[in-house]
Amino acid sequence: MDFLSEELQRYVEEHTIPETELLKKLNRETNAKIMNPRMLSGHLQGRILSTFSHMIKPGNILEIGTYTGYSAICMVEGLKAGGKLYTIDINEELEDMVRGYFKEAGLESKVDYRIGNALDIIPALDVTFDLVFIDADKINYSNYFDLVIDKVNAGGFIIADNVLWSGKVVQEGKIDKDTQALLDFNSKMHNEERVENVLFPVRDGLMVMRKI
Repeated sequence: MDFLSEELQRYVEEHTIPETELLKKLNRETNAKIMNPRMLSGHLQGRILSTFSHMIKPGNILEIGTYTGYSAICMVEGLKAGGKLYTIDINEELEDMVRGYFKEAGLESKVDYRIGNALDIIPALDVTFDLVFIDADKINYSNYFDLVIDKVNAGGFIIADNVLWSGKVVQEGKIDKDTQALLDFNSKMHNEERVENVLFPVRDGLMVMRKI
């Protein structure tokens, strides 16, 4: 997932505003106790998401894939007054941990955290969004886009994580289902007339799309 050398990665992080103490604690606990901790956005990507949110100043945010709540806490930092972040995850085993961190961060009134299948939950949301972050099962990335695009305000942004998939998107040979799903998604976004796209080679790849 990390395409930079350890030295360059360290230099980049040393010259990026540090994590808050709460995010450091969440980062440590995720890495110590939770399976697949590489799914965590982490320091650099978290600050990038926060920066995007501050620039966009979203009224509402949708996150598909909460995991342990790190990225949600980062994106909430840029919310407009009275705004809300809606975050969906299918893993109920992490719910107590996530709600605990949202409470510790003082975000209970700003976050609508839902457990369930995003494919079922999204159509029922009678909300429009200025920022959407997709970071869930790769097979459904295109489906998630199709479900959210009409709920995104003109000028709003959709960001999809892991679109480089540890470099597998350019590897030759046998292609697994997740890689093929991301190849299809990246191609679809590049040819989608309703958005302008830039693929950022940050960490595992961020596809950033602005709705026209």
